[in-house]
Amino acid sequence: MKVEIFSDVACPWCYVGHARFARAARAFRDRGGSIEVTMRPFQLNPDAPAEGEPLLEALERKFGPGAGQMATRVTGVAAGDGLDLRFDRAISANTLEAHRLIAVATGQGRGEEMAERLFRAHFTDGLNVGDPAVLAQLAAEAGVRDTGEGAAEVREQIARARRLGVTGVPLFLFEEQFAVSGAQPYETMTAAIDEVAGRVGETPIQRLGAPADGCDDGRCAV
Repeated sequence: MKVEIFSDVACPWCYVGHARFARAARAFRDRGGSIEVTMRPFQLNPDAPAEGEPLLEALERKFGPGAGQMATRVTGVAAGDGLDLRFDRAISANTLEAHRLIAVATGQGRGEEMAERLFRAHFTDGLNVGDPAVLAQLAAEAGVRDTGEGAAEVREQIARARRLGVTGVPLFLFEEQFAVSGAQPYETMTAAIDEVAGRVGETPIQRLGAPADGCDDGRCAV
């Protein structure tokens, strides 16, 4: 089974969704199933500067006082999945180079691990994932040899996501046919994986699962 995960490392719901999917995929693999995961890039704020700024300041400028409530809510939900989100120390920065690093890691069989480390670096460790020195450090920690290549391919993949109609993340595309959107509960992820496993070969693209929390062009643009 092939799965493409469209996400942005600056999206808190993508972090939650990634963790839930990883848990469901691990259970499926433990039962003898096979899942090939490819991380796909999506930028919620492509104009964000590489040098970065405090995330809460960026959110408050964009959304006003309600940004704090959003951060509190997603922090609470994430804690239930064992994730430690610290918006008070997170840095808003351009994620293009982070996506390039994930693409390089994917080519070395470590895309999922690299994405998880970048999520944690951004939301927990307070690191600037737009800083080349930080990315080099994270690549070394994940056992990834950064070739410095892939920027053009990442831009093309971002454009492809738009052509496919992806406007919100996370989005999980199974076999280029079945889509699961948002940070679905673990049970929903598990059911979707099992359903697709029995339907590989069918052609209609359709949505599996009810709408769930995520980030799109109109909201949660961090």
